[in-house]
Amino acid sequence: GGASRARRDLYEVLGVPATATAAQIKTAYYEQSFRYHPDRNAGSATAAARFTAISEAYRVLGSAALRRKYDRGLLSDEDMHDAPKPSGRPPAARPPPARAPPSTPRGPVPPPFNFDAFYRAHYGEQLEREQVLRARREQLRLRREESAARWHWRLLSDASVGVVFILAFVILYGF
Repeated sequence: GGASRARRDLYEVLGVPATATAAQIKTAYYEQSFRYHPDRNAGSATAAARFTAISEAYRVLGSAALRRKYDRGLLSDEDMHDAPKPSGRPPAARPPPARAPPSTPRGPVPPPFNFDAFYRAHYGEQLEREQVLRARREQLRLRREESAARWHWRLLSDASVGVVFILAFVILYGF
């Protein structure tokens, strides 16, 4: 009875169920620590006590090893003493502002990287071979198209000559 009551207490302090994930526990801690932080509630003893309780609950439930011990009822005061304290600050919503560049450069500014020159220097031969192969393939394709066109014209002319001979033969035997 007492162990299950103590087990529920830390979860209740953070307002999460005992089955909560680490992300849910962290979110609940950050929300409540932000709400009850002493800097936001100056002079409020209730907020300070609540913040302390939230921090201690997160020290235990935020650590996987301490949470397992707490859930089993094996958590000791020594474990609590060695546990790291949470910062009490929610993570920054945006990254910190970038540093302004120095007003005067300290030395000569290197030129920007020329990727095209690098690529040509390292892969120039390969690029040339590929260009030659493309040109050869294009020439071969054009030759095939020309050959096919000549073959079609030859077939058409041979067929025309054949038709003329047949008509001439029919005309000569028809008289």
